[in-house]
Amino acid sequence: MSFTKITEQSSLYDNLEQKSVLEILTEINQEDQKVALAVQKTIPEIEKLVTGIVARMQRGGRLFYIGAGTSGRLGVLDASEIPPTFGMPDTYVIGLIAGGDVALRNPVEAAEDNLEKSWEELIAHKIDQNDVLVGIAASGTTPYVIGALRHAREKGILTAAICCNPDSPVAAEAEIKIEPIVGPEYVTGSTRMKAGTAQKMVLNMITTSTMIKLGRVKGNRMVNMQLTNQKLVDRGTRMIVDELGLPYEQAKNLLLLHGSVKNAVNSYHSKKE
Repeated sequence: MSFTKITEQSSLYDNLEQKSVLEILTEINQEDQKVALAVQKTIPEIEKLVTGIVARMQRGGRLFYIGAGTSGRLGVLDASEIPPTFGMPDTYVIGLIAGGDVALRNPVEAAEDNLEKSWEELIAHKIDQNDVLVGIAASGTTPYVIGALRHAREKGILTAAICCNPDSPVAAEAEIKIEPIVGPEYVTGSTRMKAGTAQKMVLNMITTSTMIKLGRVKGNRMVNMQLTNQKLVDRGTRMIVDELGLPYEQAKNLLLLHGSVKNAVNSYHSKKE
């Protein structure tokens, strides 16, 4: 099957250095508007993945993200936001990046070219058939991601790929193929732009919908969020005020006593019964 790297094709715009700042910003924004429509087309595949993740997490499974460069950083970012946003332990969604944590800030030479390293790292986490592995690669050719998906699928682990080129080598290794095709980048080949934005949107959709189905959201609110700063304490307090009709200070004390909106509300109701 032929494979074309749309992400590497020449930009639809040229002579960028000769444009005004307004022209540059306007054209970038025009390109960005294509991203949400590209992601929309992948919703059926995202639905399959989320359904699989929820079923596995309900029996103790985990979600692993694996990637290199910008793609890896986005996976680590999404994983790192799950505990504070939804109050889940940091062992449920795990992001791995080629080159390790050093690569979050600095490129690690040739780290993404190792076909076996990723699987070694997953074995260290004791990955098994209760878990889900999502490979993230804008280009769809990253060996580090290919190796992980290949081994995982051979072991009967649910696998998915998020790529921005159709019919890529990475996607060929995955059971579920999520391919938001956003077209050439404004700066040719700079996949931190539209491709990165598409990946971030898909990751948001995956974990947000998963956490909702796992009961980590009530109504439309983050009732399990961690109270890591005054803004979040205030937000949580106001949720309790709205839910229970208590005075602000009483609601705040209840929140701080129980550590989350959900626990505070449940405790209040149980005492009333």
